[in-house]
Amino acid sequence: MFHGLTGWHLLIVLAVILLLFGAAKLPALAKSMGQSARVFKGEMKAMKADELQPDTEAPAPTVAATPLDVADVRGPAPTR
Repeated sequence: MFHGLTGWHLLIVLAVILLLFGAAKLPALAKSMGQSARVFKGEMKAMKADELQPDTEAPAPTVAATPLDVADVRGPAPTR
């Protein structure tokens, strides 16, 4: 994919990036990218740790729902 790129190409790309973002914004951009990568890495470690931990808790018992009578919801049946 990048077989034809030389050092001059890389230098031109860096110059265009510098012109687009400005010298003052580049350190802030790099800092935010580093923080994002650090957060992502921490989340991935947490997910792997959760997968490796055996579940020691028993699943909570489920309560069977009882069906409501239509009369209970709507009130007493109308009389004619």
